[in-house]
Amino acid sequence: MKFRGTGFLSICAVGFLLVIGGAYLPHISSAEKESILMRTILNIASQYHFSPEDIDDDYSEKIYDLYLERLDGAHRWLTQKDVKQLETYRKRLDDEAMNGTYAFFDMSVEMREAGIVKTQEYYRDILSKPFDFEKQEDINFDRDEQPFAKDDKQLLEYWRKNLKYEVMTRLAEKLEKQEKKAKKLAEAAKESVEKDTSSEETKEEETFEPKTEAELEAEAREKVLEIYDKWYARLMKDRRSDHLSRYLNVFTNVLDPHTGYFEPRKKENFDINFKGQFEGIGARLQTDGDFTKVSDIIVGGPAWKGKMLKEDDVITRVAQGDEKEYIDIKGMRVDDVVQHIRGKKGTKVRLVVKREDGTEAEVSIIRDVVVMAARFAKSAVIEGEVEGEKIGYIDLPGFYADFQDKNGRFCADDIAVEIQKLKQDNVDGIIIDLRGNPGGSLQEVVKMSGLFIENGPVVQVKSRDRRPEVLSDTDPSVLYDGPLVVLVNSFSASASEILAAALQDYDRAVIVGSNSTFGKGTVQRFIDLDRMLRGNSEVKPLGQIKLTMQKYYRIDGGSVQLKGVVPDVILPDNFHYSETGERDYEHALDWSEIASASYQQNVFQVTKKDEIKRRSDARVAQDETFQKVLENAKRLEGRREQKVYPLNLDKFEEMVDVRDEEAKKFKGLYDTEVLTAPVVATSMDATAFATAEDKAEEDRYNDMMKSLKTDIYVKEALNIMHDVIELHEK
Repeated sequence: MKFRGTGFLSICAVGFLLVIGGAYLPHISSAEKESILMRTILNIASQYHFSPEDIDDDYSEKIYDLYLERLDGAHRWLTQKDVKQLETYRKRLDDEAMNGTYAFFDMSVEMREAGIVKTQEYYRDILSKPFDFEKQEDINFDRDEQPFAKDDKQLLEYWRKNLKYEVMTRLAEKLEKQEKKAKKLAEAAKESVEKDTSSEETKEEETFEPKTEAELEAEAREKVLEIYDKWYARLMKDRRSDHLSRYLNVFTNVLDPHTGYFEPRKKENFDINFKGQFEGIGARLQTDGDFTKVSDIIVGGPAWKGKMLKEDDVITRVAQGDEKEYIDIKGMRVDDVVQHIRGKKGTKVRLVVKREDGTEAEVSIIRDVVVMAARFAKSAVIEGEVEGEKIGYIDLPGFYADFQDKNGRFCADDIAVEIQKLKQDNVDGIIIDLRGNPGGSLQEVVKMSGLFIENGPVVQVKSRDRRPEVLSDTDPSVLYDGPLVVLVNSFSASASEILAAALQDYDRAVIVGSNSTFGKGTVQRFIDLDRMLRGNSEVKPLGQIKLTMQKYYRIDGGSVQLKGVVPDVILPDNFHYSETGERDYEHALDWSEIASASYQQNVFQVTKKDEIKRRSDARVAQDETFQKVLENAKRLEGRREQKVYPLNLDKFEEMVDVRDEEAKKFKGLYDTEVLTAPVVATSMDATAFATAEDKAEEDRYNDMMKSLKTDIYVKEALNIMHDVIELHEK
């Protein structure tokens, strides 16, 4: 069956806020809600996605293949008999989606849950008995070469081999640690005899009794059992809504990897990460069996300021304010626990926690705005490569924006503040670090680009079947008109690539980093599905869909989609020989290009890029650390390509010994201090730190400046900056 665009729902788009026909719907059951949800998502995608699919048998087959991969990609739970039953729906999922029915989905979830129950018996039985590590056999981890088990007997054998491997790796580690300890104690005892002295290590050596291999193997099996029991406990807490969300996301992800359905809670978490702050207590939580444990205290948050909640505390009960009774959260999913603990600024939450020593304590915390400061821009001043040269450094982890609060944090404004700090310290150039920056707000990157150029185009965006639109900086003022170096890597994506590409096309900066950036050349917008239904509050919230509605293009007309931004100067890293980024995603959109925009700038022109590259290449070729990075990249790629591993302990230990010997050469590769020149806070920040009662921000800056001292990429960026300055003056 084929469907395209219009039909079962009449949708009117007004600023991307959508309503159905204007009518109120009658009471909706959960099944009807799921039906409406599926059809609504498909209709929106058909009308507004940049490159929609016909809802036909070909689409159905793509859905089937991707869903099966996500349902059981590791082939842990299903057999060929199960898959054969699912296969009957291979070309029928489009019809099911159109009708809003879920027979295939229901069958698949039932099979997966049955497989989980069945295989829990498998692993518990297998781990109850010792393994024979003298047997000559191996395991192949390449799922492409290992089809689904033909029956339960073969599936059981698959589990036996996987569990044997996991136990063996832990046993080998335990044997190595015990051997090292015995050797250390023996050497200490020998030394004390020669010196006629005694020590604690000597006494320990006299009482040290190494465990047998059988005892260590039993410990390893016990640990693996604990890990799997905790994992399965989490799997068994999955609700229908969790399964449904995964299923719906397959329908969107075959359009492209960045189009997806967001349940309300996931959208809330997305917004928190996007704007870098939330209201709560400032503690990260994780599941630990049936319990919820505090994994981290966010510096500067209410929990950190109160100093009553500690890492590794186990939260057992939660209460709101002063009057309500405690809720026992044992066995509760961590996302549900978060909903009980997170809340409005100024409100109180009470927790009963169990400490590591077994004691219990009641902790009362007043919620507040928690700022995830690590996500915000920071700057520092570094002495350059020649005496008197000062270089500014700005770290930008993401293109954040708080569109719900006009007084919230916006990255372009923050970068402007950091630039002003650096200008006050009279820096000779600025390095902007976009490594690992996944992108964010399109509006902010256009605004930020304008800090470095006169008014002019920054990026071109194109919707489906429409002419490209040029997004420009309209402010003729320039905040910073000096030399720029931009650091990127293969994880710099989206808005990071827009900024790097614009500054490269304008010859405004030297782009330095990996072989290429990530290669995400698409633009997404969120559409709130609740705006689709008037009334019917009992079925809301429905969530939102993040939809790829545009591609973006460089001002020279090229796209970064798949190809990324290729730096002017390429520096080796651990992924130098690996394929990474958008090109590795299934169903990624194709590369394309459009006509160039008209652009020029007269602020600062980077000249002699070929000479800058030549000088950097010569330094890298002579730099021992960079050459080791290249060598290590080859080693790591070789490891990634290995799929078959021995299950014989002796052979495995031989392999580990060879690997450990190879790895010794690269131990501490990034730990050596390479910046001998001082790295300091800007004078404005130093003054603020000196007068602030809260030292959290100063601690964060100190951590950043300490890491810069060992950063070989920042070191080379300083060298490149010196070349830019020197060659520009000639």
